[in-house]
Amino acid sequence: MNPMFWLILLIIFIVLELISLGLTTIWFAGGALIAYIANVAGLNEIVQIVLFFAVSLVLLFFTRPFAQKYINKGTTKTNVEAVTGKTAKVVEEIDNINSTGKAVIEGEEWMARSINDNEIFHVGELVTVSEVKGVKIIVKKKEEM
Repeated sequence: MNPMFWLILLIIFIVLELISLGLTTIWFAGGALIAYIANVAGLNEIVQIVLFFAVSLVLLFFTRPFAQKYINKGTTKTNVEAVTGKTAKVVEEIDNINSTGKAVIEGEEWMARSINDNEIFHVGELVTVSEVKGVKIIVKKKEEM
């Protein structure tokens, strides 16, 4: 196998990582680097391929959790991710049977539906967002503290 194959693969994985910035392909770049070194050292193709997959998987499973915990720790949830678990104030009666309901979360108005079809929330009530489905928030009764 030509050593250029592993170098090209290494470059592709690095470029993909730079584009995505999501810790997605860097592990395979490490595997390609080790396979390139194995090629230069004269090891056969089977050993190179096994090393590529073994090193890539080891890096993926053992370093990814650490990297995500410490490298991505400052990422702030935004948009839909940030809404789940928040408190919303009902501004239009939420009634699944009549397909009505709106609630406001931090100044943004959302279409709202109850997690339970038989539960109606009245204007002014506080609810908790349990999930987001499309453009609607699915809410449940806010638990008292």
